[in-house]
Order: sequence, then structure tokens, then C-alpha cells
Amino acid sequence: MSGTEEVRCTLMRGGTSKGAYFLADDLPADPAARDDLLLRIMGSPDPRQIDGLGGGHPLTSKVAVVSPSADPDADVDYLFLQVAVDAPEVTDRQNCGNILAGVGPFAVERGLVAAGEAETSVRVRMLNTGERAVATFPTPDGRVDHTGNAEISGVPGTAAAVVIEFPQGAGPLLPTGNARDTVAGTEVTCVDNGMPVVLIPAAALKVTGYEAPEDLEADTVLADRLREIRLAAGHLMGLGDVEGTTVPKLTLLAPPTDGGAVMTRTFIPVRCHTSIGVLGAASVAAGLRVPGGVGETIAELPPDGDRLRVEHPSGFLEVGIDVDPGTAGTPPVVRRTAVVRTARRIFDGTVFPRSADTAPIPVQRPGGHHDSAAR
Repeated sequence: MSGTEEVRCTLMRGGTSKGAYFLADDLPADPAARDDLLLRIMGSPDPRQIDGLGGGHPLTSKVAVVSPSADPDADVDYLFLQVAVDAPEVTDRQNCGNILAGVGPFAVERGLVAAGEAETSVRVRMLNTGERAVATFPTPDGRVDHTGNAEISGVPGTAAAVVIEFPQGAGPLLPTGNARDTVAGTEVTCVDNGMPVVLIPAAALKVTGYEAPEDLEADTVLADRLREIRLAAGHLMGLGDVEGTTVPKLTLLAPPTDGGAVMTRTFIPVRCHTSIGVLGAASVAAGLRVPGGVGETIAELPPDGDRLRVEHPSGFLEVGIDVDPGTAGTPPVVRRTAVVRTARRIFDGTVFPRSADTAPIPVQRPGGHHDSAAR
């Protein structure tokens, strides 16, 4: 990267998130310098992010850093960074499946991958977790076409479908080795199919699971219980002290209301998601297929092999999931996961970061929490 503060950037909607996409070579190689620059580009810390690209919400304060991959089994490497809205923090502790939806089209448009004549598949290595994904999307006449008829809940209008397939992960589906664990006095299922998630029956926390996200966020008693469960589950899942991180996610389960398999409310860690993340939904779907899990008497599952519809506050997300339930001596494994997302390029050009000499206004954060939510 040159000494200038001008940086080329592509702003894209990926799934139900929005983020700034960069080539790795256009950012500082030093992580501290990179993060400082990204905070100034996004306008953090400031609840409105008025002086940057961020939209004042964790879902619109995300960054993808993309580079050619040295791995022969991948075309590009993708590093996801969550830029906090109201704190001077950037974290790579988790992945984001929604922003992933834009990585393949971005790689083609920036010349990292050659486009096919009808469609293109891009093999992505996700640096946050080491896991892989293959994104397939239309490229008629060798050009990315963002228009199409695919609809996803939480996004107005239609766009071209981006089909994302995830091969079997290297880690255990059940990090604790159990289909059920009692955590902080509550029965849960701890699952990781690309995102560490704790599944909790909503009724066990004295809520219905159908409440509006803002109502659940305002419930201080619920917040205290969720924090207690999350901190204990973090240790149990081998994640260590998760006080300052956004994983594991916590997902409340309730019976479905609109023909799906289950209704969900997901916390990251204190904000209640207005929908659900791609990788979070993949873990929920896998967890529902595990015999003996807490969703067993809550979910209404379709036959094996059918797509599983995960309902959320603004609609649903369908997940193609194939789980081998295992035997008495063999743990369950996910053989295949696939989701359909859409992505759209909003602009591509030069971004001018806030000057490094301009100090942001200090932000008061109730309870010491900041907004951080990758999905």
C-alpha cells in the first residue's frame, strides 16, 4: 500500500449484511495499522458512524479482505473483520457467511478469478476459521450479473442467486461431545457447523421466542441469564473466556409459525438479530438434526434430505443440510451444507478515511458492552 490515505473500496450488500470489500494489497500489512485505518474508513467509534461508510449498526459495519490464495485447493482467501460501531475495536474472532456471499463476485470483478461463460464457482478459504466454501453465481458472457429473481428474507427486491456450499468441517459438530448439556442450570445443545452456537429452548428462559427483537433486548433479566449461559458455554465449548467476544452465538428455539422447522431469536451477544446469520443458521439446522438435542421436541423437521427452513424475525432462511447422526460410538457429522444468498455491488471507487489526527468523540457504552455482530 502506498503512503496515501486514499483507498480503493467496493461497498457491497452480502446477504442481509453490508460491508466494505478490499484487496489485501490495498490495506496495510501490519494488523494494527490496518485496523486503525478501517476504524477511520467506517467512522468508528460513533453510534451513527456519520464520518464514514458504516451504517450505525453491526450488520452494516463489516469488512472483507480478499487476496489470491496460496492454497492449491482454494482460489481466494477471505478474512472477515467486524468493526465495532461504538468502540475503537476490530475483531477477527469470527466468520461471516452473509459477507461471504459477496466474496466470489468481488474476486471476479477485481480480476482475481477468471469468469466462466455462464456461471462461475469460486473456492474460498475462510482465514478466520480455516474452513472452506464454494460460491457459485451467474456470469453470462463472462461478466458478473447481480440481477436475478432470487429473494431472501430481510432484503427488498430480488437479485442473482449465490449458491454457497460448505464441505464437511474438520472440527467436531458437538464441541462438548454431548447432544445436551446443562449450562448455568439450563439444558442446551452446543453446536458448531461453521459458527459456534448454543441452542436454548425459549420457554426455558421464560419467554415465548416470538417477541420482537427490541423487546427481548430490553429484558434485563433475560440479558443477565443469557450472559451467564454464554460465559459458561464458552468454556465448555473450548473457546475460553468469551467475555470480550461475540461467540458463541445464543439462539432461542420455539415451534415454527409459518411452515418452517423452527422459530429462532439469536443474540450476538446482547443485540437480538433481526434475522439470522448464514453460518448461525447452518449450525442451528445441524443441531436440529442431532438426535437427543434440545430442539427434538420443538422443531418440526422435514424428511431427511429436504431443505430445512429456519424461521427468524424477518422471515426465514433455507438450509440444505445432510447430517450423519452417528452411532453409540461415533459422533454425528455434517456431510454437506448449502444455502442460497444474494449479493449486490453498491459502489466501487475511492474512499477517503477520516484523518488520523482527528480524535473521535468518546462513546459512553451502558454496561461496558459494544455493538459487534458477525453472522
